[in-house]
Amino acid sequence: MMQYDLEPIPGGVPLKMWTRGVPVEDKAREQLARVAQMPFVCHHVAAMPDVHVGIGATVGSVVPTKGAVIPAAVGVDIGCGMMAARTSLMAQDLPDSLEAIRTAIERAVPHGRDVRRGKRDPGAWGDPPPAIIAAWATLADRFKRLTDKYPHLAKANSLTHLGTLGTGNHFIELCLDEAACVWVMLHSGSRGVGNAIGTFFIELAKEDMRTWQINLPDADLAYFQEGTAHFDDYVEAVGWAQDFAALNRKVMMLNVIAALRRVIPKPFDAELEAVNCHHNYVTRERHFGDDLLITRKGAVHAGKGVLGIIPGSMGAKSFIVRGLGNPQSFHSCSHGAGRIMSRTEAKKRVSLAEHIHDTAGVECRKDDGVIDETPKAYKPIDAVMAAQTDLVEVIHTLKQVVCVKG
Repeated sequence: MMQYDLEPIPGGVPLKMWTRGVPVEDKAREQLARVAQMPFVCHHVAAMPDVHVGIGATVGSVVPTKGAVIPAAVGVDIGCGMMAARTSLMAQDLPDSLEAIRTAIERAVPHGRDVRRGKRDPGAWGDPPPAIIAAWATLADRFKRLTDKYPHLAKANSLTHLGTLGTGNHFIELCLDEAACVWVMLHSGSRGVGNAIGTFFIELAKEDMRTWQINLPDADLAYFQEGTAHFDDYVEAVGWAQDFAALNRKVMMLNVIAALRRVIPKPFDAELEAVNCHHNYVTRERHFGDDLLITRKGAVHAGKGVLGIIPGSMGAKSFIVRGLGNPQSFHSCSHGAGRIMSRTEAKKRVSLAEHIHDTAGVECRKDDGVIDETPKAYKPIDAVMAAQTDLVEVIHTLKQVVCVKG
């Protein structure tokens, strides 16, 4: 049985909303409607249960287009996504105190941000180690082709951000599944260089709209038309950033596993099951008999049999899922729980005592600096999962025991 609600949009394609039992802001509905009214959006716009207001396009949306692409619908954290790996460790193999594990992970992976003059940013490599330089070499030639066209992008943090976590909702976690197996899970994207690429091309699209005197209901819906040089350059750049993001997660995973081996005396295997998936990206796919550009802004590919990751908040639980290949969602599912409070609102409404209570049993930061990521800032993950049982099936349920935030 299909679980979506169909909402017609005057002058546009309809919305299909997988949001039964979860709250949806009016502003998110308005934003979805504006996207649905763009002339090159095809068939319908799909809204996942974690849907909430974003910049340009709504987070938790799947936007199919033909002949054009909207850079702000992809966003500036191009290729942001998840990676998870199951190890051969069991819960009883972990030490009673998990603080040493959290400390080891924090030392192994640059995280956070400090841009004060004269201070090295702890979220970047000051002197990238040989393994990072070797990984960067697999991307360097394509990046040079891009920066030869757009020299401004060469100034972005690229090599120094490869294998780093970032800030905001990015995290590294140690989790236990339903059988008490230990998993490593992490969330990050294309870091500074992806942000620079996304920001640059969003502004370039806005300039194109002004040049062609195209008026839009929202300036962030500026687009590149297929057949133009800017369209081709953006598709090339966004593809490169997505590859950077996937490699970034892989490098971090290797470093986290190496860190665990330094503090856990028992030998163990890693990546017995591994998933590495984007949830902010654009790709070419065929749906409903059409060759389309599919932009997933906070949505995961959930093709038939395809494994994905849907994380909850830092005190909740997360899921390894298998896609059901539902054509109505363009083979997609949610990318997480979805915010119900802005970062500013969470800091005002949630006390430190509440945050400490809601993250009980998790070795993580319990200070004012992470209140914006506290569990109460997000929709209940169980309700989000219940709204999309026709999109995915749960393979593993993971409970966080260690969480490292930027």
